[in-house]
Amino acid sequence: MIGFVSVGLLGLLALSIPVGIVLFLLGFGIDAFFSNFPLSRGLGNMVWSSSNSATLIAIPFFVLLGEILVRSGVATRTYAALDRWVSWLPGGLVHANVATATMFSATSGSSVATAATVATVAMPQAEKLGYDPRLFSGAIAAGGTLGIMIPPSINLIVYGFLTQSSIPQLFLAGLLPGLGLALAFMVITAVLCMIWPNLGGVRRTFPFPQMLRALVDLVPIIILFALIVGSIYRGWATPTEAAAVGVAGALLIAFVFGGVSFAMLGESILGTVKITSMIMLIVIGASFLNFTLASAGLGRELTNLMTGLGLTPLKTILVVVVLYIVLGFFIETLSLMVVTIPIIVPLVVAQGYDVIWFGILMIVLIEMALITPPVGLNLYVVQGARKSGSLSEVMAGAIPYVGMMLLMVVLLIAFPSIALFLPNALQ
Repeated sequence: MIGFVSVGLLGLLALSIPVGIVLFLLGFGIDAFFSNFPLSRGLGNMVWSSSNSATLIAIPFFVLLGEILVRSGVATRTYAALDRWVSWLPGGLVHANVATATMFSATSGSSVATAATVATVAMPQAEKLGYDPRLFSGAIAAGGTLGIMIPPSINLIVYGFLTQSSIPQLFLAGLLPGLGLALAFMVITAVLCMIWPNLGGVRRTFPFPQMLRALVDLVPIIILFALIVGSIYRGWATPTEAAAVGVAGALLIAFVFGGVSFAMLGESILGTVKITSMIMLIVIGASFLNFTLASAGLGRELTNLMTGLGLTPLKTILVVVVLYIVLGFFIETLSLMVVTIPIIVPLVVAQGYDVIWFGILMIVLIEMALITPPVGLNLYVVQGARKSGSLSEVMAGAIPYVGMMLLMVVLLIAFPSIALFLPNALQ
């Protein structure tokens, strides 16, 4: 059965069949070949039960929040403000790419949306100021990955839903690793630009009064993040309720900056419907596949296989890391999550690892998949915003940041408290 699922998944994806449909087809295949019971008769109940969850309502709200901020012009103001604060560092405006991506990650919940936002705003500046296109675009692609780590994260919501773990604890666990990655991205940028100054372009400084005035454009995003995350951790709101409050806050910010219009609202709602529909098709398909896998006995088969190999817990987690790195080359990130969670998470938890910690480790590995070819979505998003040059330049520019992600994987395995400190401290 393991071979059937692996070959079937890769084969169907190679045919460019939509991922949600692939998951349903695999479920029907397992029902037909490996089950003595007609599991497909439970399809209707599985579709209803997997989508009838208040937790999942947070997904369209967070997507809409990001759409409003992107389309209302708030991103341009944020980027310009951060430019005044970080462009004096070695690497200049490249740091503004990472810093802006970090701030929008704290509100949008989506890596692709974050990368698209920063790329649209930043790319004209790169051409105007003569930055090396590889490092500049690679930093945007890498910074965008923080959208699924720094709370609120749509991927963490999906992980919490599928593993029945605490979403607020996952949000807390992702905060320090997310900020640590952002800092690591800026450090590697500065180091590279000190060694090869031509990569970073011109370092610019601004008068301090001008820097202070620029903070006005950062305050709304900071307040919005504090409102969303703070209300969850203080127990004032569930993630779904906090997401709804966040949408209201985003609308207020857009109105203050003069970015609200019927056209903007229409585009934001349409974008939200498209993204949410894609996510829900994958989640529902994954739930049906998980049901057929469990009913057909895949969990027992995998447990026997791993027991027979005699791996220690550390060796098991290293095998899992290598598996995610390899699969990340070929499978889209959300799909990779929902397909592997029911198979991998029980094995990892059985080895004594914390389900919250593993969720953060998985997200870092998923982030790597966003900037590694041939399926790294952020690479294509950034290249689309460039409208010139080759995709290989973006790939080359992302390599140093992949190295930082690998370092974070090592640190999370060696020091699990990086992810678990805040959840344990604020229980």
